[in-house]
Amino acid sequence: MSEKSVIFAVVMGKIVIAGLGPGSATDMTPAVIDAVRQADVVVGYKYYFQFIAPYLQPGCECVDTGMRRERDRAEQAFSLAERGKNVVVISSGDAGIYGMTPLVYEMRRERGSDVEIESLPGISAFQKAASLLGAPIGHDVCLISLSDLMTPWDVIERRILAAARGDFVTAIYNPKSQGRYWQLYRLQELFLQERSSTTPVGYVHQAGRDDQTVTVTTLADFDPEDVDMFTVIIIGNSQSYVDHGKMITPRGYYREQHDSDTKPGQQIMMESFRTIERELRHRDIPLDHKWALLHAIHTTADFDMENILHTDPGAVAALYNKVASGRLTTIVTDVTMVVSGIRKGALSRLGIEAKCYLNDPRVAEMASTLGITRTQAGIRLAVDEHPDALFAFGNAPTALMELCDLIRHGKAHPAGIIAAPVGFVHVRESKHMVKPFKDIAKIIVEGRKGGSNLAATLCNAILCYDDAASLRPGRDL
Repeated sequence: MSEKSVIFAVVMGKIVIAGLGPGSATDMTPAVIDAVRQADVVVGYKYYFQFIAPYLQPGCECVDTGMRRERDRAEQAFSLAERGKNVVVISSGDAGIYGMTPLVYEMRRERGSDVEIESLPGISAFQKAASLLGAPIGHDVCLISLSDLMTPWDVIERRILAAARGDFVTAIYNPKSQGRYWQLYRLQELFLQERSSTTPVGYVHQAGRDDQTVTVTTLADFDPEDVDMFTVIIIGNSQSYVDHGKMITPRGYYREQHDSDTKPGQQIMMESFRTIERELRHRDIPLDHKWALLHAIHTTADFDMENILHTDPGAVAALYNKVASGRLTTIVTDVTMVVSGIRKGALSRLGIEAKCYLNDPRVAEMASTLGITRTQAGIRLAVDEHPDALFAFGNAPTALMELCDLIRHGKAHPAGIIAAPVGFVHVRESKHMVKPFKDIAKIIVEGRKGGSNLAATLCNAILCYDDAASLRPGRDL
């Protein structure tokens, strides 16, 4: 009797992981609909079966694994596919974003299975929310889930800080749950440390569904109590703005058009200012102070200027207004290097004279006769001829102290004072001496730091203050 060998071929099925989109039939892709039509079995959470019911073939089985039973869902899919079934695993949004796709691939490796897997993308909740909000993700974007079920909170917090500091448009998934109420408050706190309080924030509840709501606010006014697990939040970047109730994050097309009209040197300066602004610890500061601060950091590459640059409230704007109205026509400096650093194009454009008396023939004689420094003598001569000038000091504390003494004796009444002498002897004291003059607009570089370059750039900040709102420095380069 002969024996015959019988070979049984195991026919494997296939798993298709399909993203259904945010919840509207109109947001499902044709590829997903075709996959559902060809399915022998659909595995998923029962809530989502309503969206695919019209496309199921007769006899297609729907397997409900219950909410939060993702592993069970994946195991069911493999068990059915390994028996030759064509299985579609449905997931809301895009199944590859906080969905079933990564789990199914991981489980295939764990099981050592040869089942074929195909992932069909869907419209993600953040994409649907973005379309309803306007165009908030026009530039680099990152996604962060606040669910700490499988990711430790300290890891999530590091990612939040990285997104905030990196100036990414940031979409927030899983913002709250019944047991997770404080994390969104912490995210807001961290973003406010790195971003302006006026940064646009948009959030959409139940995107694409019947009870959808769309809200646009700011980072400071955003109330975490207004959102739940069915809400997607999008935080804009430093360039985002609101127009006609919509959030827009520009890609840069119009900036390129505007920049094409500028000289190369100005383009470099503008990009430098944008970089500095992004790296400021505190950007939510008055515009005129920020304008002076950006100039100071640009000149020194020293972000300690955030701590030591003092401007009286409205000082830069007030001094510019005096220049623009013709009430301020002269800048007096302690040394010639400050004059050299003030842009000649700005002086000419505005009809301003910048002068230093240090090389005036009268200075040497006065200094020798009175036993004072040449810079002190220069300030005395300047006050005689221009008592109401803007005085800028970048080198000599004795000159600044001389001006203070002349003010106290009623011989000088400057339009403003830029106090930035540098060094170790009498430098701090000279700056303290300026502060009591409440009626004089003052810009002070606190402590030992300063220099002619700083004094000059602070003069330039005043002269081009009308460029501050558009952040377009360097027109007079």
